[in-house]
Amino acid sequence: MDVTEGRRDVTEGRYEDIHARLKTYEGLTAVGGVGKDLVNEPMIRHWCEAMGDTNPAYAGADAVAPATMLQAWTMGGLSGHGGRSEAYVEMLGLLDAAGYTSVVATDCEQEYLRPLRPGDRITFDSVIESVSERKTTKLGTGYFVTTRTDVRAGGEPAGTHRFRILKYVPAGRRRRDGAAGRAATAAKQAVAKAGDAPVPSRESSAPTGEALTPTREAVTPKGETLAPTREASASTGEAVTAPHPKRPRPVVNRDNTGFWEGVSRHQLLIQRCEKCETLRFPWLPGCNSCGCLEWDTVQATGEGTVYSYVVMHHPPFPAFDPPYAVGLVELVEGVRMISNVVGVPHDRVRIGMPVRLEFERVDEELELPVFRAVEGSGG
Repeated sequence: MDVTEGRRDVTEGRYEDIHARLKTYEGLTAVGGVGKDLVNEPMIRHWCEAMGDTNPAYAGADAVAPATMLQAWTMGGLSGHGGRSEAYVEMLGLLDAAGYTSVVATDCEQEYLRPLRPGDRITFDSVIESVSERKTTKLGTGYFVTTRTDVRAGGEPAGTHRFRILKYVPAGRRRRDGAAGRAATAAKQAVAKAGDAPVPSRESSAPTGEALTPTREAVTPKGETLAPTREASASTGEAVTAPHPKRPRPVVNRDNTGFWEGVSRHQLLIQRCEKCETLRFPWLPGCNSCGCLEWDTVQATGEGTVYSYVVMHHPPFPAFDPPYAVGLVELVEGVRMISNVVGVPHDRVRIGMPVRLEFERVDEELELPVFRAVEGSGG
């Protein structure tokens, strides 16, 4: 099949065969190039400090880079690589044109073939490895796209990195693909013309254009759900309640099931190696200090301080209200974890601020550990 022919007519609404068209991109180059920096000690040191990893193998004359830094040496930084292939751009454009405009990274897999050492020059090539059939998830309906990056050091294979994203239509929003999408648009336009009234957008109410504010489900520190806000419809005057989009679900797997079981009991559990008694977080299948696979858990007291933080402004996501603070919290037990810092405005969060664990119910299905600023510590 001619690849160019398989990609044509993306503006004609012929999306019933979109999966077949997407499959024509499998095996084509996505991006490639040379790492912007040699493997170097400063980046290794910064990584280890951020992760709290004190393994002596990552320092000294015979230092190696942490294996999990594999992707760090291929990233383009804020300026990007600028080397995405035409095929990759076209494939994303095909999905965008079909209405699958939202994107979220879902998971990655890495395979390590040799240690990386300071001075190694990194080269890499990424290919579009696979495109799934259309899938329906709690986020929405779309396609999983997997790219595989082969990493080399000095021309020798060093590792493989698979990265998977979901290009999707958020749940509750209709795709505009094929005849159905065109028919719906035409029907709206016909109704508007007949009634000599403007077609309302998703964000405004007809006929005045007054904004309808989505409700936000308020939750007390004790987990009690407050009644949602009700807004008046500009057209009828009747009270309406706009549903609030749900937060993304955490990925629960065999390595972290115990952590989420603890959360369900309002316990923050930290893994402890049975051999060297080193505490570790996030949960891992084995100890990164001695390699032991046996472990038990310690319940955190919930006391900690803000070690570092960022304030999220962009990209916006329907279930979140930016700006908001995301903190790297250092617990008194010595491990660090990432969560929201609540209880103070985002611009009053400070490094060293004392915080205390609480559990926030974000919807009827999901409860998450967050950290509330200790009273009197803000700003």
